[in-house]
Amino acid sequence: MLSGKNILLGITGSIAAYKSLQLLRDLTAAGAEVHVVLTQNAKHFVPPLSLQVFSGHPVHTDLFEPGDEMAHIRLARKADLVLIAPVTAHFIAKMALGLSDDLLSGILLATEAPVMIAPAMDAGMWAHPAIRDHVSLLQKRGIQIIGPEVGLLASGKTGMGRFSASEEILKRLNAVFSASRPLMKGEQVLVTAGPTEEAIDPVRFISNRSSGKMGYALAETAVDWGADVVLISGPTCLSPPEGAHCVFVRSAEDMKKAVDDHLPKASLLIMAAAVSDYRPKRAAQEKLKKTGKKTAIILTETPDILSERPEGPPGQIVVGFAAETQNVIENARKKLKKKKLDLIVANNVTQDGAGFDGDTNVIRLLHPTGKIDSHPKQSKRCAAEAILAAAMEIRRRRVLQ
Repeated sequence: MLSGKNILLGITGSIAAYKSLQLLRDLTAAGAEVHVVLTQNAKHFVPPLSLQVFSGHPVHTDLFEPGDEMAHIRLARKADLVLIAPVTAHFIAKMALGLSDDLLSGILLATEAPVMIAPAMDAGMWAHPAIRDHVSLLQKRGIQIIGPEVGLLASGKTGMGRFSASEEILKRLNAVFSASRPLMKGEQVLVTAGPTEEAIDPVRFISNRSSGKMGYALAETAVDWGADVVLISGPTCLSPPEGAHCVFVRSAEDMKKAVDDHLPKASLLIMAAAVSDYRPKRAAQEKLKKTGKKTAIILTETPDILSERPEGPPGQIVVGFAAETQNVIENARKKLKKKKLDLIVANNVTQDGAGFDGDTNVIRLLHPTGKIDSHPKQSKRCAAEAILAAAMEIRRRRVLQ
Protein backbone atom coordinates (compact mmCIF):
# COMPACT_ATOMS: atom_id res chain seq x y z
CA MET A 1 0.00 0.00 0.00
CA LEU A 2 2.92 2.38 0.60
CA SER A 3 4.62 1.69 -2.71
CA GLY A 4 5.01 4.93 -4.66
CA LYS A 5 3.46 7.06 -1.90
CA ASN A 6 5.08 10.34 -0.92
CA ILE A 7 5.39 10.42 2.87
CA LEU A 8 6.50 13.53 4.70
CA LEU A 9 8.14 12.36 7.93
CA GLY A 10 8.32 15.03 10.61
CA ILE A 11 10.62 14.38 13.57
CA THR A 12 10.44 16.47 16.75
CA GLY A 13 12.72 16.74 19.76
CA SER A 14 11.92 13.58 21.69
CA ILE A 15 14.59 11.22 22.97
CA ALA A 16 12.72 8.56 20.97
CA ALA A 17 13.76 10.39 17.78
CA TYR A 18 16.59 7.91 17.26
CA LYS A 19 13.93 5.28 16.51
CA SER A 20 12.85 7.31 13.51
CA LEU A 21 15.92 5.94 11.69
CA GLN A 22 14.44 2.44 11.75
CA LEU A 23 11.01 3.81 10.86
CA LEU A 24 12.53 5.63 7.88
CA ARG A 25 14.27 2.47 6.69
CA ASP A 26 11.02 0.50 6.99
CA LEU A 27 9.09 3.15 5.05
CA THR A 28 11.57 3.17 2.20
CA ALA A 29 11.74 -0.65 2.21
CA ALA A 30 7.95 -0.64 1.76
CA GLY A 31 8.40 1.42 -1.40
CA ALA A 32 7.52 4.86 -0.06
CA GLU A 33 9.33 8.03 -1.10
CA VAL A 34 10.12 9.81 2.15
CA HIS A 35 11.03 13.45 2.69
CA VAL A 36 12.20 14.26 6.22
CA VAL A 37 11.53 17.50 8.08
CA LEU A 38 13.50 17.88 11.29
CA THR A 39 12.77 20.42 14.02
CA GLN A 40 15.71 22.26 15.60
CA ASN A 41 15.36 20.33 18.87
CA ALA A 42 15.22 17.00 17.01
CA LYS A 43 18.74 17.61 15.70
CA HIS A 44 19.99 16.98 19.25
CA PHE A 45 18.79 13.39 19.06
CA VAL A 46 19.16 12.22 15.45
CA PRO A 47 21.80 13.25 12.87
CA PRO A 48 20.44 14.84 9.68
CA LEU A 49 23.13 13.13 7.59
CA SER A 50 21.90 9.65 8.57
CA LEU A 51 18.34 10.62 7.67
CA GLN A 52 19.53 11.96 4.33
CA VAL A 53 21.38 8.74 3.53
CA PHE A 54 18.41 6.54 4.46
CA SER A 55 15.82 8.67 2.65
CA GLY A 56 17.88 9.54 -0.41
CA HIS A 57 16.72 13.17 -0.16
CA PRO A 58 18.02 16.31 1.56
CA VAL A 59 16.69 16.76 5.09
CA HIS A 60 14.69 19.97 5.63
CA THR A 61 15.17 21.91 8.85
CA ASP A 62 14.60 25.64 8.23
CA LEU A 63 11.41 27.55 7.49
CA PHE A 64 13.31 29.90 5.19
CA GLU A 65 15.76 27.67 3.37
CA PRO A 66 18.06 29.64 1.03
CA GLY A 67 16.62 29.50 -2.47
CA ASP A 68 13.47 27.70 -1.29
CA GLU A 69 11.52 30.19 0.79
CA MET A 70 8.22 28.46 -0.09
CA ALA A 71 9.38 25.01 1.05
CA HIS A 72 6.46 24.69 3.47
CA ILE A 73 3.99 25.09 0.59
CA ARG A 74 5.91 22.87 -1.83
CA LEU A 75 6.37 20.04 0.64
CA ALA A 76 2.77 20.31 1.88
CA ARG A 77 1.34 19.96 -1.63
CA LYS A 78 3.62 17.08 -2.59
CA ALA A 79 2.82 14.85 0.39
CA ASP A 80 0.31 12.00 0.15
CA LEU A 81 0.48 11.76 3.95
CA VAL A 82 2.18 13.67 6.76
CA LEU A 83 3.53 11.56 9.61
CA ILE A 84 5.07 13.15 12.69
CA ALA A 85 6.92 10.45 14.58
CA PRO A 86 7.83 11.00 17.30
CA VAL A 87 5.80 14.02 18.31
CA THR A 88 6.46 15.77 21.63
CA ALA A 89 4.03 17.32 24.11
CA HIS A 90 5.25 20.77 23.04
CA PHE A 91 4.60 20.13 19.36
CA ILE A 92 1.15 18.68 20.09
CA ALA A 93 0.31 21.95 21.84
CA LYS A 94 1.55 23.93 18.81
CA MET A 95 -0.62 21.84 16.52
CA ALA A 96 -3.71 22.33 18.68
CA LEU A 97 -3.21 26.11 18.76
CA GLY A 98 -2.34 26.37 15.07
CA LEU A 99 1.04 27.99 15.71
CA SER A 100 3.39 28.19 12.75
CA ASP A 101 6.89 29.30 13.71
CA ASP A 102 8.96 26.60 12.00
CA LEU A 103 8.94 24.56 8.81
CA LEU A 104 7.07 21.54 10.15
CA SER A 105 4.26 23.51 11.77
CA GLY A 106 3.94 25.60 8.61
CA ILE A 107 3.55 22.46 6.51
CA LEU A 108 0.75 21.24 8.78
CA LEU A 109 -1.27 24.41 8.16
CA ALA A 110 -0.69 24.24 4.41
CA THR A 111 -1.24 20.54 3.70
CA GLU A 112 -4.49 18.89 2.61
CA ALA A 113 -3.03 15.40 3.07
CA PRO A 114 -3.98 13.08 5.96
CA VAL A 115 -1.97 13.74 9.11
CA MET A 116 -0.89 11.12 11.61
CA ILE A 117 1.15 11.59 14.77
CA ALA A 118 2.94 9.11 17.03
CA PRO A 119 3.45 10.65 20.48
CA ALA A 120 6.43 9.84 22.73
CA MET A 121 6.77 11.35 26.20
CA ASP A 122 6.80 10.52 29.91
CA ALA A 123 3.62 8.97 31.32
CA GLY A 124 2.89 12.02 33.50
CA MET A 125 3.10 14.34 30.50
CA TRP A 126 0.81 12.13 28.40
CA ALA A 127 -1.74 12.03 31.24
CA HIS A 128 -1.66 15.81 31.85
CA PRO A 129 -5.10 17.42 31.30
CA ALA A 130 -3.66 19.99 28.89
CA ILE A 131 -2.21 17.28 26.63
CA ARG A 132 -5.40 15.22 26.85
CA ASP A 133 -7.43 18.27 25.76
CA HIS A 134 -5.04 19.00 22.89
CA VAL A 135 -5.11 15.39 21.69
CA SER A 136 -8.91 15.32 21.83
CA LEU A 137 -9.06 18.51 19.76
CA LEU A 138 -6.65 17.11 17.15
CA GLN A 139 -8.72 13.95 16.85
CA LYS A 140 -11.85 16.02 16.24
CA ARG A 141 -9.97 17.69 13.38
CA GLY A 142 -9.33 14.29 11.81
CA ILE A 143 -5.72 13.80 12.88
CA GLN A 144 -5.01 10.16 13.66
CA ILE A 145 -3.06 9.27 16.80
CA ILE A 146 -0.77 6.22 16.79
CA GLY A 147 -0.09 5.10 20.35
CA PRO A 148 1.62 5.72 22.61
CA GLU A 149 2.25 2.31 24.15
CA VAL A 150 2.88 1.10 27.68
CA GLY A 151 6.53 0.30 28.28
CA LEU A 152 9.85 1.32 29.77
CA LEU A 153 10.34 5.09 29.44
CA ALA A 154 13.45 7.26 29.37
CA SER A 155 12.79 8.19 33.01
CA GLY A 156 13.33 4.57 33.97
CA LYS A 157 9.70 4.11 34.91
CA THR A 158 7.15 1.97 33.10
CA GLY A 159 3.98 3.61 31.87
CA MET A 160 1.95 4.95 28.95
CA GLY A 161 4.07 7.14 26.70
CA ARG A 162 6.43 4.83 24.83
CA PHE A 163 6.88 5.46 21.11
CA SER A 164 4.96 2.93 19.01
CA ALA A 165 6.89 0.21 17.21
CA SER A 166 7.74 0.84 13.57
CA GLU A 167 5.63 -2.13 12.48
CA GLU A 168 2.56 -0.72 14.22
CA ILE A 169 3.07 2.67 12.57
CA LEU A 170 3.40 1.10 9.11
CA LYS A 171 0.28 -0.94 9.74
CA ARG A 172 -1.70 2.22 10.48
CA LEU A 173 -0.31 3.96 7.38
CA ASN A 174 -1.26 0.97 5.25
CA ALA A 175 -4.79 1.14 6.64
CA VAL A 176 -5.12 4.78 5.53
CA PHE A 177 -4.19 4.02 1.94
CA SER A 178 -6.04 0.71 1.77
CA ALA A 179 -9.25 2.49 2.81
CA SER A 180 -9.09 4.36 -0.49
CA ARG A 181 -8.32 1.12 -2.37
CA PRO A 182 -10.86 -1.46 -1.20
CA LEU A 183 -9.11 -4.44 -2.75
CA MET A 184 -11.48 -6.92 -1.12
CA LYS A 185 -14.73 -4.96 -1.15
CA GLY A 186 -17.65 -7.40 -1.29
CA GLU A 187 -15.65 -10.37 0.02
CA GLN A 188 -17.03 -12.27 3.02
CA VAL A 189 -13.89 -13.61 4.68
CA LEU A 190 -13.82 -16.35 7.32
CA VAL A 191 -10.48 -16.76 9.12
CA THR A 192 -9.50 -19.22 11.84
CA ALA A 193 -6.59 -18.47 14.15
CA GLY A 194 -4.69 -19.66 17.16
CA PRO A 195 -4.42 -23.06 18.84
CA THR A 196 -7.15 -25.30 20.19
CA GLU A 197 -7.16 -26.85 23.64
CA GLU A 198 -8.27 -30.45 24.26
CA ALA A 199 -9.12 -31.18 27.89
CA ILE A 200 -7.30 -33.89 29.84
CA ASP A 201 -9.08 -32.96 33.07
CA PRO A 202 -10.62 -29.72 34.40
CA VAL A 203 -7.19 -28.01 34.71
CA ARG A 204 -4.97 -29.63 32.05
CA PHE A 205 -5.16 -29.80 28.26
CA ILE A 206 -3.31 -30.74 25.07
CA SER A 207 -2.42 -27.79 22.85
CA ASN A 208 0.43 -26.36 20.77
CA ARG A 209 2.65 -23.28 20.56
CA SER A 210 0.54 -21.29 18.11
CA SER A 211 0.13 -17.64 19.14
CA GLY A 212 -2.59 -16.79 16.60
CA LYS A 213 -0.55 -13.89 15.20
CA MET A 214 -0.70 -15.12 11.59
CA GLY A 215 -4.47 -15.56 11.61
CA TYR A 216 -5.03 -12.24 13.35
CA ALA A 217 -2.79 -10.51 10.79
CA LEU A 218 -4.88 -12.05 8.01
CA ALA A 219 -8.14 -10.89 9.60
CA GLU A 220 -6.79 -7.41 10.23
CA THR A 221 -5.44 -7.04 6.69
CA ALA A 222 -8.69 -8.27 5.16
CA VAL A 223 -10.60 -5.64 7.18
CA ASP A 224 -8.16 -2.96 6.00
CA TRP A 225 -8.71 -4.10 2.41
CA GLY A 226 -12.46 -3.61 2.66
CA ALA A 227 -13.72 -7.16 3.37
CA ASP A 228 -16.36 -8.22 5.87
CA VAL A 229 -14.46 -10.50 8.23
CA VAL A 230 -15.40 -13.19 10.73
CA LEU A 231 -12.48 -14.37 12.88
CA ILE A 232 -12.85 -17.67 14.72
CA SER A 233 -10.12 -17.76 17.33
CA GLY A 234 -8.82 -20.33 19.74
CA PRO A 235 -7.31 -19.16 23.06
CA THR A 236 -4.71 -16.40 22.51
CA CYS A 237 -3.32 -13.35 24.29
CA LEU A 238 -4.04 -11.05 21.32
CA SER A 239 -6.43 -8.13 21.11
CA PRO A 240 -9.31 -8.72 18.66
CA PRO A 241 -8.75 -6.92 15.33
CA GLU A 242 -10.90 -3.81 15.01
CA GLY A 243 -13.68 -4.22 12.48
CA ALA A 244 -13.76 -8.02 12.55
CA HIS A 245 -16.60 -10.06 14.05
CA CYS A 246 -14.84 -12.38 16.50
CA VAL A 247 -16.01 -15.81 17.65
CA PHE A 248 -13.95 -17.32 20.47
CA VAL A 249 -13.71 -21.11 20.84
CA ARG A 250 -11.59 -23.57 22.78
CA SER A 251 -11.58 -27.10 21.35
CA ALA A 252 -11.37 -28.50 17.83
CA GLU A 253 -15.03 -29.53 18.09
CA ASP A 254 -15.95 -25.96 19.04
CA MET A 255 -13.99 -24.58 16.10
CA LYS A 256 -15.54 -27.04 13.66
CA LYS A 257 -19.04 -26.04 14.74
CA ALA A 258 -18.23 -22.34 14.41
CA VAL A 259 -16.69 -22.85 10.94
CA ASP A 260 -19.65 -24.94 9.79
CA ASP A 261 -22.06 -22.25 11.04
CA HIS A 262 -20.33 -19.39 9.18
CA LEU A 263 -19.04 -21.20 6.09
CA PRO A 264 -22.23 -20.92 3.97
CA LYS A 265 -21.82 -17.13 3.77
CA ALA A 266 -18.04 -17.04 3.26
CA SER A 267 -16.62 -16.22 -0.16
CA LEU A 268 -13.11 -16.84 1.19
CA LEU A 269 -12.13 -19.32 3.92
CA ILE A 270 -8.62 -19.17 5.40
CA MET A 271 -7.82 -21.93 7.89
CA ALA A 272 -4.80 -20.46 9.68
CA ALA A 273 -5.59 -22.06 13.05
CA ALA A 274 -3.28 -24.74 14.44
CA VAL A 275 -5.97 -27.24 15.32
CA SER A 276 -4.89 -30.04 17.67
CA ASP A 277 -4.76 -33.35 15.80
CA TYR A 278 -5.54 -35.43 18.88
CA ARG A 279 -7.60 -35.21 22.03
CA PRO A 280 -7.98 -37.52 25.04
CA LYS A 281 -10.64 -40.11 24.31
CA ARG A 282 -12.17 -39.37 27.69
CA ALA A 283 -11.49 -36.24 29.75
CA ALA A 284 -11.39 -36.86 33.51
CA GLN A 285 -14.18 -35.16 35.43
CA GLU A 286 -11.87 -34.43 38.37
CA LYS A 287 -8.25 -33.30 38.49
CA LEU A 288 -5.91 -36.25 38.02
CA LYS A 289 -3.70 -36.82 41.07
CA LYS A 290 -0.26 -38.34 41.28
CA THR A 291 -0.42 -42.00 42.29
CA GLY A 292 3.20 -43.02 41.94
CA LYS A 293 2.21 -45.26 39.04
CA LYS A 294 2.47 -44.83 35.28
CA THR A 295 -0.59 -43.27 33.71
CA ALA A 296 -1.71 -43.69 30.12
CA ILE A 297 -3.91 -41.24 28.25
CA ILE A 298 -5.67 -42.76 25.26
CA LEU A 299 -5.84 -40.30 22.38
CA THR A 300 -8.26 -40.12 19.50
CA GLU A 301 -8.19 -37.92 16.41
CA THR A 302 -10.01 -34.60 16.40
CA PRO A 303 -12.26 -33.76 13.43
CA ASP A 304 -10.53 -32.61 10.24
CA ILE A 305 -12.31 -29.27 9.81
CA LEU A 306 -11.19 -28.69 6.23
CA SER A 307 -11.82 -32.18 4.93
CA GLU A 308 -15.22 -32.42 6.61
CA ARG A 309 -16.37 -28.89 5.75
CA PRO A 310 -19.84 -28.50 4.26
CA GLU A 311 -20.21 -27.18 0.74
CA GLY A 312 -19.72 -23.45 0.52
CA PRO A 313 -21.29 -20.92 -1.85
CA PRO A 314 -20.41 -20.98 -5.56
CA GLY A 315 -16.94 -19.58 -6.24
CA GLN A 316 -15.76 -19.95 -2.65
CA ILE A 317 -11.95 -19.84 -2.33
CA VAL A 318 -10.40 -22.07 0.34
CA VAL A 319 -6.90 -21.50 1.72
CA GLY A 320 -5.21 -23.95 4.07
CA PHE A 321 -1.97 -23.98 6.05
CA ALA A 322 0.72 -26.63 6.33
CA ALA A 323 3.04 -26.07 9.29
CA GLU A 324 5.66 -28.77 8.81
CA THR A 325 9.00 -29.87 10.25
CA GLN A 326 10.16 -32.04 7.32
CA ASN A 327 9.33 -32.69 3.66
CA VAL A 328 7.51 -29.35 3.64
CA ILE A 329 6.60 -29.15 -0.05
CA GLU A 330 5.71 -32.84 -0.38
CA ASN A 331 3.44 -32.78 2.68
CA ALA A 332 1.85 -29.51 1.68
CA ARG A 333 1.04 -30.83 -1.81
CA LYS A 334 -0.66 -33.87 -0.28
CA LYS A 335 -2.84 -31.63 1.91
CA LEU A 336 -3.61 -29.34 -1.02
CA LYS A 337 -4.97 -32.26 -3.05
CA LYS A 338 -6.60 -34.25 -0.25
CA LYS A 339 -8.50 -31.30 1.19
CA LYS A 340 -9.43 -29.84 -2.21
CA LEU A 341 -7.89 -26.43 -1.57
CA ASP A 342 -7.36 -23.51 -3.92
CA LEU A 343 -4.14 -22.51 -2.16
CA ILE A 344 -2.01 -23.78 0.70
CA VAL A 345 0.49 -21.80 2.77
CA ALA A 346 3.49 -23.94 3.70
CA ASN A 347 6.20 -23.18 6.21
CA ASN A 348 8.87 -25.05 8.12
CA VAL A 349 8.25 -24.19 11.78
CA THR A 350 11.82 -25.19 12.68
CA GLN A 351 13.25 -22.53 10.34
CA ASP A 352 14.57 -19.31 11.85
CA GLY A 353 11.90 -16.63 11.63
CA ALA A 354 9.11 -19.03 10.64
CA GLY A 355 8.20 -20.76 13.91
CA PHE A 356 5.26 -20.42 16.24
CA ASP A 357 4.79 -17.33 18.41
CA GLY A 358 7.12 -15.12 16.37
CA ASP A 359 6.39 -11.84 14.62
CA THR A 360 7.78 -13.01 11.27
CA ASN A 361 7.13 -15.88 8.88
CA VAL A 362 8.77 -17.54 5.88
CA ILE A 363 6.06 -18.87 3.59
CA ARG A 364 5.62 -20.67 0.31
CA LEU A 365 2.30 -20.55 -1.51
CA LEU A 366 1.42 -23.74 -3.39
CA HIS A 367 -1.21 -23.75 -6.15
CA PRO A 368 -3.05 -26.77 -7.61
CA THR A 369 -1.27 -26.07 -10.91
CA GLY A 370 2.06 -26.90 -9.28
CA LYS A 371 3.15 -23.28 -9.11
CA ILE A 372 5.04 -22.27 -5.95
CA ASP A 373 5.47 -18.66 -4.80
CA SER A 374 8.32 -18.36 -2.30
CA HIS A 375 8.54 -15.42 0.09
CA PRO A 376 11.53 -14.45 2.27
CA LYS A 377 11.34 -13.82 6.00
CA GLN A 378 8.94 -10.95 6.56
CA SER A 379 6.49 -9.63 9.12
CA LYS A 380 3.28 -11.59 9.50
CA ARG A 381 1.39 -8.52 8.25
CA CYS A 382 3.40 -8.63 5.02
CA ALA A 383 2.89 -12.39 4.79
CA ALA A 384 -0.85 -11.83 5.25
CA GLU A 385 -0.86 -9.31 2.40
CA ALA A 386 0.92 -11.81 0.14
CA ILE A 387 -1.61 -14.55 0.98
CA LEU A 388 -4.62 -12.31 0.42
CA ALA A 389 -3.17 -10.93 -2.80
CA ALA A 390 -2.76 -14.50 -4.07
CA ALA A 391 -6.36 -15.30 -3.12
CA MET A 392 -7.61 -12.21 -4.94
CA GLU A 393 -5.60 -13.20 -8.01
CA ILE A 394 -7.43 -16.54 -7.96
CA ARG A 395 -10.70 -14.61 -7.78
CA ARG A 396 -9.67 -12.40 -10.72
CA ARG A 397 -8.81 -15.41 -12.89
CA ARG A 398 -12.15 -17.05 -12.12
CA VAL A 399 -14.03 -13.92 -13.10
CA LEU A 400 -12.17 -13.82 -16.42
CA GLN A 401 -12.92 -17.47 -17.22
